[in-house]
Amino acid sequence: MTRTELIADEARRARKVTQIVDIATALIAQSAMSRREAEALVEYARPAILELFPDGAQTFEVVYARRFRRLIDECTPTVAPYPPGVVIPFPGPRR
Repeated sequence: MTRTELIADEARRARKVTQIVDIATALIAQSAMSRREAEALVEYARPAILELFPDGAQTFEVVYARRFRRLIDECTPTVAPYPPGVVIPFPGPRR
C-alpha cells in the first residue's frame, strides 16, 4: 500500500470507531437500559474497536472505557439493595 492508501485506511477505521462509540453512547444515554445491559453493550463494542486498531487496548482503556463508565454511572439506575419482589417487613408495634 502506498502512504496515501495507508492514511486513507486509518481514517476509515477511525471513522468506524467514532460511529461505534457514538452509537453506544447514544443508546446508553437515551434508552432505559439497565446497568448490566449498558455494560454488555460496552463489552460488545470493545472487541469491535480493537479489531479495527489491534494495538489500541491502552487507548481504549484511557479514553473510551472512562467515558463509558462515566456515562453508565450517570444514565443507568443503580442496583437496588434488594432484588425485585422482595418485601421488606415493617417493624410491628412496640410493646
